Amino acid sequence: MTHPHISLKAAFFLTVPPLLWAGNAVVGRMFAPMVSPMTLNLLRWAIAFVLLLPLAAPVLRRDSALWPSWRRFASLALLAIGGYNALLYLSLNTSTPINVTLVGSITPVWMLLIGRFFFGIRITGRQWLGAAMSIAGVMVVLSRGEFEVLMQVRLVVGDLYVLLASAAWAYYSWMLAHPTTEPPEIRRDWSAFLLAQIAFGLVWSSLFAATEWSLGFGRIALSWPLALALLFVALGPAVLAYRAWGAGVASAGPQVAGFFINLTPLFTAVLSSAFLGEVPQLYHALAFILIVGGIAVSSRR
Repeated sequence: MTHPHISLKAAFFLTVPPLLWAGNAVVGRMFAPMVSPMTLNLLRWAIAFVLLLPLAAPVLRRDSALWPSWRRFASLALLAIGGYNALLYLSLNTSTPINVTLVGSITPVWMLLIGRFFFGIRITGRQWLGAAMSIAGVMVVLSRGEFEVLMQVRLVVGDLYVLLASAAWAYYSWMLAHPTTEPPEIRRDWSAFLLAQIAFGLVWSSLFAATEWSLGFGRIALSWPLALALLFVALGPAVLAYRAWGAGVASAGPQVAGFFINLTPLFTAVLSSAFLGEVPQLYHALAFILIVGGIAVSSRR
């Protein structure tokens, strides 16, 4: 783990989630007026649960190996399905998208620090350099190549939620790489492993959504476009992205995987440009070089 290396297969698995999460950001912004954040998160994972049920229903049986390890799966679900998404959505209530993305670009640093202090993994100079390059790439995207834009950024309370969300995701990724108490039969079956997390994640998401409605912030306006959007965020950014992320982390390790997170704002910018009919700019290419360069530098043996 000290000298990570990445294969083409692992790189593919780790590139798919940021692309799907970028699509999730674009769709989420389009349908934000129709559904409140916690309700959206709950519906997203409820649909994902239904989609996975035919593939892995036995994992929820009373005699399943899941229940002796329920604390482990409840923790994974709180960090990723409940906590991470809840904190991220909360941050957008008081922060701006540029702040959220900028603060979220600290994820590779969280990956390195959590690996060092909680899992005893040594941090190399290459990894620090890769983290700096990756964050610089995100800044290029956010500033549109004009760094005066970054000077206008003002941090607010919501940015603290992003810091906590990034830390939760980093710890979740390290837990994936260290399966201490997970039954092998569940760990080997990706659909059972994910369904087990979603089952507990629905409990956390339901609590957050219930709180949202009790405080008077809940809303939903059902329509066919919203139904299709929910199906997309459940199938793509939820099921497929989490499946690919787990496989990528298992292959490349959390240190390297963390750098791929910063492809999300780049993909978001490109997808937004595509939907708005704008031509990608030179700074997009520069950002891509910096982010991918950070991945390459950090993953060299």
